Amino acid sequence: MEMKMEKPIPVTLVFFASYFFLLFFSSVSYRATVGLAQNTAVPVHVGVILDLASAPGKRSQTSIRMAIEDFYAAHGDYSTRVTLDMRDSKNDVIVAASAAVDLLENAQVQAIIGPQTSYEAEFVAHLCNRTQVPMLSFSATSPALSPARTPYFVRATLNDSAQAAPVAALIQSFGWRNVVLIYEDSDYGAGIVPSFVDALQSIDVRVPYRAVIPTSATEDRIDEELYRLKTMQTRVFVVHMLPALGSRLFLRAKDAGMMTEDYAWITTDSIIDAVDTLKADVIDAMQGVVGFRPYMATTKKNVNFTSRFKARFRQDFPTVEDKGPTEFQFWAYDAAWAVAMAAEIAQVSGPSFNVPENGILSTDLGRLGVSQNGPRLLDAIQNLEFDGLARKFRLVKGQLLVSAFEIVNVIGKGTRNIGFWNPNLGISRHLNSTRSGGKNGLKQILWPGDSMVVPKGWDIPTDGKKLQIGVPVKHGFNEFVNVVTDPVTNISTVTGYCIDVFDAVMQKLPYAVLYEYVPVYDSSISYDTLVYQVYLKKFDAVVGDTTIVANRTNYVDFTLPYTESGVSMIVAVQEDARKNAWIFLQPLTPNLWLGSLSFFFFTGFVVWVIEHRVNPEFRGTPWQQFGIIFYFAFSTLVFAHKEKLESNLSRFVVIIWVFVVLILTSSYTASLTSMLTVQQLQPTVTDVNELQRLGESVGYQDGSFVLGLLKRLKFDERKLRNYSTADEYADALSKGTANGGVAAIFDEIPYLKLFLSNHCADYTMIGPTYKTDGFGFVFPRNSPLVPDISRAILNVTEGDEMTRIERKWFGDPTGCVVESDSLSSSSLSFWSFGGLFLITGVVSILMLIIYLIFFFCKEQNELRAATSERTFWQKIVAISKHYDQKDLTSRTFQRDQDVASDGESNRDAKHRDTASLPEFDGSQSPISISNHSEIVFGSPLGGTPTTEPSSPWNRSPLPDEISIQLADYRERPELM
Repeated sequence: MEMKMEKPIPVTLVFFASYFFLLFFSSVSYRATVGLAQNTAVPVHVGVILDLASAPGKRSQTSIRMAIEDFYAAHGDYSTRVTLDMRDSKNDVIVAASAAVDLLENAQVQAIIGPQTSYEAEFVAHLCNRTQVPMLSFSATSPALSPARTPYFVRATLNDSAQAAPVAALIQSFGWRNVVLIYEDSDYGAGIVPSFVDALQSIDVRVPYRAVIPTSATEDRIDEELYRLKTMQTRVFVVHMLPALGSRLFLRAKDAGMMTEDYAWITTDSIIDAVDTLKADVIDAMQGVVGFRPYMATTKKNVNFTSRFKARFRQDFPTVEDKGPTEFQFWAYDAAWAVAMAAEIAQVSGPSFNVPENGILSTDLGRLGVSQNGPRLLDAIQNLEFDGLARKFRLVKGQLLVSAFEIVNVIGKGTRNIGFWNPNLGISRHLNSTRSGGKNGLKQILWPGDSMVVPKGWDIPTDGKKLQIGVPVKHGFNEFVNVVTDPVTNISTVTGYCIDVFDAVMQKLPYAVLYEYVPVYDSSISYDTLVYQVYLKKFDAVVGDTTIVANRTNYVDFTLPYTESGVSMIVAVQEDARKNAWIFLQPLTPNLWLGSLSFFFFTGFVVWVIEHRVNPEFRGTPWQQFGIIFYFAFSTLVFAHKEKLESNLSRFVVIIWVFVVLILTSSYTASLTSMLTVQQLQPTVTDVNELQRLGESVGYQDGSFVLGLLKRLKFDERKLRNYSTADEYADALSKGTANGGVAAIFDEIPYLKLFLSNHCADYTMIGPTYKTDGFGFVFPRNSPLVPDISRAILNVTEGDEMTRIERKWFGDPTGCVVESDSLSSSSLSFWSFGGLFLITGVVSILMLIIYLIFFFCKEQNELRAATSERTFWQKIVAISKHYDQKDLTSRTFQRDQDVASDGESNRDAKHRDTASLPEFDGSQSPISISNHSEIVFGSPLGGTPTTEPSSPWNRSPLPDEISIQLADYRERPELM
């Protein structure tokens, strides 16, 4: 009988059965171990103070509980166990403080997490500092709370002041110059203001207004503040509020029409981070808002936490709608994790408080003890370093470090990343990269009103008011500004060069600006007073011939100038210079004439002193010597000096002096040529110093700042005359000072050119130009219009439109040539050649000193003998007489002696030769004699002839006669 075999059990089934058995056994063993550890672990009580009725409080409660559970699930073998003691602050400072006292006195907690708000945390921080219990806050971001003042306060989040730098960088990148701060009236809102103001001032951005809104403000109160902002020019707003108040603000701003394309809204992290949790109508009102929030990288760890958080929150609070954790929940998680880790590191053994026997106060606060574990626990917390959910957890001076901020744009139902900011690289499109995605380093931004165009940052207030432009009513020079009033309609028409330029500039702006001209008829108002009216806000601007000067910029801002700058003077002209019989003296000024003559005399004297003892041409009677001094020096003017110089010292003096004379004569010739061929008219006055020296009267335009300039130039105020029209200018100049007029009129160059365009035949512009910045348009300080109008001025002045306007009001510029300041003085002054005169003077003096040194050294024996035992004046006379004698040892006189001696020898030879000559009877002709002999003259210096004469008749008697005459001349010193 065949037996049936049973089927074998599959190996796979056996393997899975064994695996699940081992897994079950391990789980049971782990739970038993954990349960045993929990039973033996030391409990560490940690207090948690939250607003449990609010959604953020509920979310933070869930996050903290999850952190403790996750920590001990990962570290089940730790000997300590954190036990959470929850307390409800009810969003009230007093309740939060009472909860802290209860936790410290009754629960004897070793640390406290919370409270949520900065103003609740401030009082609790002082309690914890008093009891030395560490307090970790994940949401108290106000800079008013400082770990430096309360060492037991630990900020497990970022300080709000860290956002000031990135916000300022964004504002700077768009070129906005004015910003309005909007913040809530609380410690959280006001704490960041100093940091914001400092950051904005560092980039030259002004904060013209700060809008402070109470946390309990009604809708009407918010509308009132928004209306005030709407009437201002600034359109860039930085909002720093908690989400509750911020949501209401944006809803009211949309209803007020302030979420349009002209506005730019920037928010800090508290609102932006909560965007996903806001209602749909609030997100819709915030479309186009740009915000900042701390950058948090997306990792598997926080993605897993987010999914678990949503499930856990629905489990804990099934009736509360939630869209997930915010950054504060991540920080709450890391804060709880840090407390649990620090409790293990510090080995907290249990609650240990030193309670005073007699408290300072007879209340609960006075009976609070001091924790013995607090210092160790605080030290452990401050030295922790681990990878948290939000970022790396590492404290520096009691708070987290700033790493980077993410810049987002509210679009649709949420936010979109448009860039990053970090302390090292600033704004960039990509994190840790300098690559920019556009002009401002950001991705494309959708601004309020669905606009892709960057708001200019300001706008004319929308109350329908036009800019009130003040215009001066002039009584002269109406080409610049002219106001004509219709006597029937009483309507004023404003025209003129300045008005046309302003109208052309305003048309160049990329936006429309409504304005109207308001004439100022009060003749007593000066230009300074008119400018000051803008500072007093009586006018929005001033347009006219208003000059940019320093003292006015203390009160107003000017645009770029649109005219030439500078103040000069006009004077009457004389007859044609070529009709002047003494024009040959005009190329050189009197001081140069005198200086040149002095150096002529001095140079001739130096050459005479050096040559007198060695050169016969510089000897003779006193009058002859006096004449040679002047003759020699002045002969160098035409380089006609023929006196042969014997000394190298005098030669060097003459070389330098001839060079000076060459430059001087060349300059004189050029200047005289210019006067005779170029200049047709000569000014009656050449410079300001001449006006002051002669005591002349001068004029200026009535109401002009030139009066102050003349006073600074130290003109006598009694000599100053004010005029208003060009005709008054001409009349005053034609009269002159002697007849009640003026010798010159000072005014700005545009006025002078206009005057000369009609009077150039009789007057000319002359003298130095005193620098000013020309005409500019006046606006209030920090007006946003000034940069745009200045750019528009450049566009107008660089084009043909400015030329057209100038021709319209001033005529053809080529119709009358205006003299330049080259007429100020064509004469050459002494200081024009100061360097040359200095060189020749130094050389002459140096050569003279060298000669005198050689003279006294060489003649010291003779001088000592001649001056011995005499008075001072007798010594001077003796030295002078010795100096007047010839220096017979010089080469010049030694050569003459050689010539004389040669003459005497030639004369003796002649007598000898004559005695031996045959008598000449005349029968022989000279021709026949010359055919048989060679005529040889002696050497020019009296030397021996090279060839002996064949006949005495062939020898010339001239050299011997000259030698005899020279010998006789030497024997008679009085002829020398």
